[in-house]
Amino acid sequence: MIPEVRVEREIAAPLEVVFDAFTSAGGQEALYGQDDPGWIVETACELRVGGAWTITFGPSRGHLYRHRHVFEAIERPHRLLVATTEHRPDGRRLDFGTEFLFAARDGSTVLTMIQTGLETAELREEHGRGVPNALARLDRAIKTRVRR
Repeated sequence: MIPEVRVEREIAAPLEVVFDAFTSAGGQEALYGQDDPGWIVETACELRVGGAWTITFGPSRGHLYRHRHVFEAIERPHRLLVATTEHRPDGRRLDFGTEFLFAARDGSTVLTMIQTGLETAELREEHGRGVPNALARLDRAIKTRVRR
């Protein structure tokens, strides 16, 4: 059996705030963003079972990744299950499952992302490095929003 990628982050905000930020355009842009000048993030989300959340992101128009997440389960504010198709700039296509779990903990929220179906250790390591950065960016976006 191929191991999963599991990443967890505690965010100092209530469950509903984190879930709503995660499923909003601003939160999704934070997840896939970078601080690099010229970094591109375009997102569209139809938050319903069978709906799609599409993200296009990368350092330039000539080097873009495209993710299409189709919602298989939405249990607001605790769980999202999506079937993910990733198109890479080199033409490769990856299909895998992603589950997002949101759990309340003492006024904060523990956000856990679990990916299954990534076929190689190299892909799992790559995602395991990138996802913590994405969750840290979401955390910062929520903190900025909560302080306003």
